[in-house]
Amino acid sequence: MNESVTVHMSASPEAVWDLVSDVTKIGRYSPETFEAEWLDGATGPAVGVRFRGHVKRNGVGPIYWTTSSITASEPGVEFAFGVGPPGKPLSIWGYHLAPSGDGTDVTEYFRLTPTIWLRIYWTLWGWSRGKVNREGMRTTLERIKAEVESAP
Repeated sequence: MNESVTVHMSASPEAVWDLVSDVTKIGRYSPETFEAEWLDGATGPAVGVRFRGHVKRNGVGPIYWTTSSITASEPGVEFAFGVGPPGKPLSIWGYHLAPSGDGTDVTEYFRLTPTIWLRIYWTLWGWSRGKVNREGMRTTLERIKAEVESAP
């Protein structure tokens, strides 16, 4: 009930982290989440900070808002958030950043919470949703790569 994709970027971990941790930029990269905004007066990432994302499932719909809470926020190393109620997310999405050669290996990942209902869902439709998620993560990472590598 998890998937990940890794892409090498010719940029520092800090430069990549600045992009992935600013949820207001997600619409530039994600094929499903086309906008997001900080909640509760927050203006940046920190563990426990909440934001909401506007999602167009599978790039075609339905369209809905999700609320997420940041679960990891270590500059240049990791950014992650749980989708759903704080402390009881339905899924965790995140980025691991590792220095490598001339830049950074960036791994985007997701994990479903192992509830009985999500186990059933993954058993029945996981092959399809996993493929969509992998393709979406690769698209997201390639778009981030294009932006961070073109920065001066």
